[in-house]
Amino acid sequence: MPPLVNDLSQYGGLIFDCDGTLTDSMPLHFEAWRETMARYGIVFTESQFYGMAGMPTEKIIRVLAEEQSVSVDPTLAGPEKEAAFRERLPRLTELQSVCDIARAHFGVIPMAVASGGDREGVWAQIKHLQLESLFAAVVTAEDTHKHKPEPDVFLTAAQRLGVTPATCLVFEDSPLGLEAAARASMDCIDVRDFSLHQAGKG
Repeated sequence: MPPLVNDLSQYGGLIFDCDGTLTDSMPLHFEAWRETMARYGIVFTESQFYGMAGMPTEKIIRVLAEEQSVSVDPTLAGPEKEAAFRERLPRLTELQSVCDIARAHFGVIPMAVASGGDREGVWAQIKHLQLESLFAAVVTAEDTHKHKPEPDVFLTAAQRLGVTPATCLVFEDSPLGLEAAARASMDCIDVRDFSLHQAGKG
């Protein structure tokens, strides 16, 4: 476990993003996106994909369709993409360094998952990796009207844990997620390099 996260006793709650944080799902998501969008004649590059990480599926489709002047119904294409991802679930693995942190603090600090992903997809990943017992709450795109970089998903997670937002520590892997944590006045660890981003300190 990285030294930075050996002692988290100062925090009242731990909040974890799912895709790319708890689970090594991003390459699988990109495969599913490419396969689905190709059917609609939409180009979705890897840099675009990672830049939009944390946004709900249907919102991503609306953005891409508008940018490329393609007519697509997100309510139809979205479920197609999620189905393509679920077909790849047998290949899904956990990101051990982050999951080990969650396991080490189970029963010690209340923990939640807060994701911009859809409920069915997030739960499918958590259950596939047998992580569901670790978390007292799971918040997904359907649970808030505003999504990352807005702070709503993290604030909702804190509320469901019954803890003050400013006492929470977030684990994230995307720029949108880091910004959302900052807007929620929560410290955040960027799991890509385990750097600590303290609330109010830029």
